Amino acid sequence: MTDSTAFDVAHIGSVELFTPEFDKSLWFFRDLLAMRVVAEQGGSTFLRTWDEYELYTIKLTPSDAAGVGRTTFRASSPEALERRVAAIEATGLGEGWVDGEVGTGPTFMFRDPDGHSMGIYYETERYVATDDKPALKNQASAFPGRGVNARRLDHINYLAKDVEANGEFLADALAMRESERIRNDDGKFAAWWFHFSLKSYDVVYSDDWTKHGNRLHHIAFAPDTREDILKAADIFLENGIHIESGPHKHAINQTFFLYVWEPGGNRIEFANAGARLLLDPDQPVVEWSQEERKKGQAWGMKTIESFHTHGTPLV
Repeated sequence: MTDSTAFDVAHIGSVELFTPEFDKSLWFFRDLLAMRVVAEQGGSTFLRTWDEYELYTIKLTPSDAAGVGRTTFRASSPEALERRVAAIEATGLGEGWVDGEVGTGPTFMFRDPDGHSMGIYYETERYVATDDKPALKNQASAFPGRGVNARRLDHINYLAKDVEANGEFLADALAMRESERIRNDDGKFAAWWFHFSLKSYDVVYSDDWTKHGNRLHHIAFAPDTREDILKAADIFLENGIHIESGPHKHAINQTFFLYVWEPGGNRIEFANAGARLLLDPDQPVVEWSQEERKKGQAWGMKTIESFHTHGTPLV
């Protein structure tokens, strides 16, 4: 039977990224990805993708090391927020309420078992375009027409000391549904994909071979088409950005992808993730074996070694 609370969370709200190369990272997101600076507070800069309805998408914070800070999630209603806060508190990993950042309301803070900082909120302020007013009233702002044109934040992939413990926590705390997973020969999960609504995935946990805890594998932005990702590869090539892997097609969830490292060292994916919508409310979980995953991607080059070893902060 389908859980009636499964859509209590609407989507990822925002992600804070730490960078030891703040000016270069800001140039990457603002100029190459065509994101708009909307606020500067406490040394951090807040940027938004062009079709984001809320005020900001990324909080960029200078730090001694790259990595991920607070990830926020927007609840689908005030009642859903209450249910999720109660579920989080029942796990013992809640941290309490704080004021929201840049247009978001009261936010309940918590951490997953690995220590990743998270928050959930409902109240939010919609972006009102001024000098970037769109020609079409059903998009948030004008199409930038430059750079990679990152339309929206798509998903986040955390590294985890224990994939199962973190995945089970988010399933309980945020009512996330699993879509796909990789089970190793020893029975443990190597990676686990979860979704909030009809998208095939929003949050992923991958095994952290260092067992360090609180590390990031990557965040992903969604452009409109595969051609946008191909163009992005040329843009990054011309601007000296390290292209780690792609463009290729994933076997898991069938995403067409490109991975790069932004100047601060964080891995960024550009993903055409609309290949699969999970319209079936009883969609069975797809499980891949260790042997099946040895085949690598659906097509393109084999998965390179750094994809399994690089994460931020560096260990």
